[in-house]
This record gives sequence, C-alpha cells and structure tokens, in this order.
Amino acid sequence: MKFPVPHDVKGKTIPGTEGWERMYPYQYQFVTDDPQRNQYEKETFWFYDGLHYPEPLYPFDTIWDEAWYLALSQFNNRIFQVPPVRGVDHRIINGYVYISPVPVKDPEEIGRRVPNFMERAGYYYKNWDELEAKWKLKMEATIAELEALQIPRLPEVEELRVVTDGIGESTAYHLIKNYDDLINLGIKCWQYHFEFLNLGYAAYVFFMDFTQKLFPSIPLQRVTQMISGIDVIMYKSDDELKELAKKAVALEVDDVVTGHRDWADVKAALQGRRHGDEWLAAFEKARYPWFNISSGTGWFHTDRSWNDNLNIPLDGIQTYISKLRTGVAIDRPMEAVRAERDRVTAEYRDLIDNDEDRKQFDELLGCARTVFPYVENHLFYVEHWFHSVFWNKMREVAAVMQEHGLIAEIEDIWYLRRDEIKQALWDIVTAWATGVTPRGTATWPTEIEWRKGVMQKFREWAPPPAIGIAPEVIQEPFTIVLWGVTNSSLSAWASVQDVADPDSITELKGFPASAGIVEGKARVCRSAEDIRDLLEGEILVAPTTSPSWAPAFAKIKACITDVGGVMSHAAIVCREYGMPAVVGTGHSTRVIKTGMTLRVDGSSGVVTIVQ
Repeated sequence: MKFPVPHDVKGKTIPGTEGWERMYPYQYQFVTDDPQRNQYEKETFWFYDGLHYPEPLYPFDTIWDEAWYLALSQFNNRIFQVPPVRGVDHRIINGYVYISPVPVKDPEEIGRRVPNFMERAGYYYKNWDELEAKWKLKMEATIAELEALQIPRLPEVEELRVVTDGIGESTAYHLIKNYDDLINLGIKCWQYHFEFLNLGYAAYVFFMDFTQKLFPSIPLQRVTQMISGIDVIMYKSDDELKELAKKAVALEVDDVVTGHRDWADVKAALQGRRHGDEWLAAFEKARYPWFNISSGTGWFHTDRSWNDNLNIPLDGIQTYISKLRTGVAIDRPMEAVRAERDRVTAEYRDLIDNDEDRKQFDELLGCARTVFPYVENHLFYVEHWFHSVFWNKMREVAAVMQEHGLIAEIEDIWYLRRDEIKQALWDIVTAWATGVTPRGTATWPTEIEWRKGVMQKFREWAPPPAIGIAPEVIQEPFTIVLWGVTNSSLSAWASVQDVADPDSITELKGFPASAGIVEGKARVCRSAEDIRDLLEGEILVAPTTSPSWAPAFAKIKACITDVGGVMSHAAIVCREYGMPAVVGTGHSTRVIKTGMTLRVDGSSGVVTIVQ
C-alpha cells in the first residue's frame, strides 16, 4: 500500500507560497541536504494529524504542537520508558502536520526498558488517585498564575515611584519578562498534560490487548464499552447548560431565553424582569470556570471560548429548553449505559474459564476505569480552561504590537512564530527606550500580508491522509485508539483518495466506534458555529469533535468523523449517549454534503450514501 513520497509532496510547491518554510521551526522540514535524515524520512511512514489539526497551522499556533512533541515523547522515552515505542516525530507540509510514531525495533532494548517501565509506571498506577489530586492542584496553580499575569503597555514616561521606590526596572523589562513567562507557562502546562496521559491510554491498551487475546473475535467497541458510564469533568460544562435550561423553565423565563438568537438581546430582555435577574446571576456563576471551554479543540487561536462568544452556550441552553418543553429527558442516560456496560462485562467475564485470567481481567479493567476520568478531565484543564485564558493574554501582547505599528490588527499576531514575536518585542522596547521608530513597522506588515495569502492557498490544498509506504502491520497503540490509523483504515483511505470524482463515492469505511444502525440527513459541521444550524435527528459529519460540541449530541442520531479511533472524543460521547458512530473515515467531510441521506452502521463501521 503506497501513498505519495514525502519529498515528492513537498517538492510540489503551491504557486505563490515559495519560501513558506520560514513560517515554521526549521526542524519541521523534510530535507534533502542531510543524507542521513533524508534516508530516514523516506523510509518512515507519516500520517496527517487531522485529529488535532483539521486546518493548516498558523505560525504561532505551532506552540502546542511543539509542546506535545516534547512532552509526549519525553514521558514515553525518557521518563517512563514505554517498552515498544519512543516518541512521535513531526513534520509540516504546506501548513499541515504529519506525524510518525518512533518504534523500538531491537527486542533486546525492549527487554531492557521493561523493568524501568514496570517500576515507574507501576508507581503511578498504584498511587493514581493521590498523584492525580496533586496534579489538579498543580494545574489550578498554573492557571491562577496565568490569569494573574499582566502584559503592560509602555508609558510615555515611567511613574515617579520607579525613582522614589528605587525599583531599578522598567516597564519594558517587564513586558519582555512577562511574555517569556506567558510562553513558559504554556510549555509547563503541557508538561503536566502528559504526566498521566500516556499511562492513561496505556491502561486502556493493556486491557484491550489482554481482552482481545482472550476473545480474538470481540469487537473493539465491546471492549471500550466496558469502560463507559463513568462521570467526568468533560461533561460539566454541558451539565451547566442543562441546569440553566431547567432553571429557566422553573423560573418561567424560558420564553425570553429562547426568544432571541443573540445573547445581548436575551440579557437585555431579562434585566429587570421578574426572576430574570435571578437567572442571569445563575448564568454568570456558571461562566467561571465552566464557560472557559473552547468552541473547538482549543488547539487553534480561532477556537474562541464560550466566554468569548456567549451565543454558543446560549444555543445549547435553547436546545435543552425546547426538549424540556416537549417532555424529553435531557440528562445523559447514565443508568442505561452503566447497565449495558455491566451486562457486557459480566457476559465476557463469565466466558473466562481460568481463575488467573479472570483475576488479570478484573485488575486491568479496574485500572482502566480508574484512569478514565483523568484521560478525559485533562482536556478541560489544559486545552479549554488554560488555552482560553492563554489566547486572550496573547491578544494583549498583540495590542502592544499594534500600538507600536508592527501589526495592523490584533489577529495578525498569529502569523508570527513565537520567537519572531520575542524579536519584535525587543525591537519595540529598544525603540521605545531610545525614542525612535521600531524597524518592524517597515518589515512585519508586508510579511504578514504575504503570509495571509500563503495560508489561504494552504486551505485550498487537500493534504493526503498519509505519505510514504505503510508498514506491513501497524501496532503502535496510541496511533490506533486515538487517530484511528490501522492497515485497514489506510487501505480504505487510499481507495477513496484514488477516486477522481468524489461525487461517485457511495460508501465510506471507518472505525465502528459505537453500535447501532440509523438513517438520516447529513449535516456537515466544521466549527462550533456550524452546529448551531444542526436540526433534530440529523447525522453530524465533522473533521473531529470536541467537548464544547456536547449540545450537538442531544440533537443528532449519529456521528461520523474524518479522524479518530475508538478512544477519540466522538467515539466516547456517542457510547455515553447510546448512538451510532463511525470515526476515522479519512474523507467524510470531503465526500458527504449537507442534506444527503446516509445510513450509518456503527457496528460495522460502514457509512452508505443512500441518496
């Protein structure tokens, strides 16, 4: 099975983007001038990380890719020493991130890594609850430090107290220092992000591997079903919307809340109204921290939080009010999910005819269920709460750059790498100190305009789902359960890729993530704004989903995604709601159009375009 060769893809530069490589760190480039690296890159299989990056990466937004490039790999390879895999290598082509797990190929080296892993990972598994509680305190302290961080504006003349208090430091120094602190807090946050994450997924994989060896024909979704039905913080933001919907009905202000599409109009209509102020107070209370949730994955600056755009949570509240009015239960069917989980678990456990195997089954399942909350909860603390605050702090940095003429608009800052921003700030502070015009006023605006054009051309380019020669067998566990990359999925992607006319395709294959068969109309959504147009009973088709999309799952009857495996967000939530899901189709948003009639088979992983 072959996909395009890395250097052939990179060699076909999009006209008008020549020199795009300077927008990204140099180590992300496929090269031809280093024979050893060149050979490695040609022999390596790379797949497009559409799970995290459904859009081309802005230069500044590369910070989170660099952060997890370091954190995941260090915990795998240098701290816990996961026996069969080191880290994940990264490259960028035309703004799109391609990754490749780096395996440990030498059996003797794998053997040497096992004792280290057993000792180090074992310590975390045995003390998980205590260490996770400590982790929560560390994350909350990091977020508090971020929220308190000030990005100062440069004054015409420093305050007199700089002299009378003998401070000996300028505002310019603190601008530079605080920018460094802002970036370092981001990297630190991602260090904590992966402290537990690899071990959490490893616990899943150990249980899956053991269960599949006991029962070779067991569907993977049956294995994951045994870990479902556990309440996590990931659902808390959505639960707050449900409670606000119930309160609106109880206070008899639901007609006002549903009477306007924009939050500003709802707020104005409620102020001074009987019970209106009470409901508004409940709304404000829910906002912190629970509305610090990104409208997307949180990985892009464009993913504004609910607090930045209150129309998004308003739409969720309105959806739940509509359901309450018709007597439809809006709470997740936890009891039914748990009952089915326990039934499936007991059914397979009773088939185990060996006491030792049964004991190991119980221990591995117990460990997987213990780690489950962290694997989901970290998303709220990192990608949502921290990132929501971080992006807006960066906008304060942008305001300084705009004030001094280096950028025309606040949102232009994202076209610069983080090290370029540091250089630009030095340009600003030295010019301010000296009383001259920053050099960047003549260099950055032109460069940014060029980069805007490059980014637009990148968006028009269709990145191949993979490049290089696929390995005979894909065994790396995270690649399978998170990204949905297997030999069969690659084969399915390749067959679709080879079709010249996407309109002729009538069937897509992906991971059977949540059981069931339904038919319905498709709604292609690429953002949280798009899900506001979802109609009751439609089938959601998306590149990927995130926690902020939770209200959508109260409307839809099935979900299809381009990327993701059985432990991706869409797969987990659909199992919790008991609705069919097919994930990791590779090309669903390219092939399927809104309004098409689809048949979704979440048991086989097949999506059929009926008409």
